[in-house]
Amino acid sequence: MITFLFRALMYVVSAGLGLIVADLALEGFQIQWDKWWGFVLCVLIFAVVQSVLSPWVSKIADRYAPVLMGGIGIVSTLIALVIVVLLPIGGLRIVDLAGWLLGSVIVWLITALGSVLLPLIFLRKKVESVKSRRGTA
Repeated sequence: MITFLFRALMYVVSAGLGLIVADLALEGFQIQWDKWWGFVLCVLIFAVVQSVLSPWVSKIADRYAPVLMGGIGIVSTLIALVIVVLLPIGGLRIVDLAGWLLGSVIVWLITALGSVLLPLIFLRKKVESVKSRRGTA
């Protein structure tokens, strides 16, 4: 259970980082910082929707368009962004085609990298902590 919660937390953090990087890199991808609570909700909803959509989109692509299997992460990221932007909670606006397309790629890339690298960083610190305790005991 702890492993599941840790992975979920790492995914939410990486999704938030992906959205922030897209905001910094693209003019058409805008986090509305005056509605910070809306952004927090956007990150949480995005992470849940992305997690649910990924296997579903993968199954549909495998059945009807196997050629799309490589881009499933980006497609499910785009769909999750559409859902989050359409919700009336504020926090995220995407106003142009570059924001939608490049934003999806950036968020997908940062989320994928973060999902792999963040646990390694935290686990390394934990391992070093355990080693140091064993060495002094």
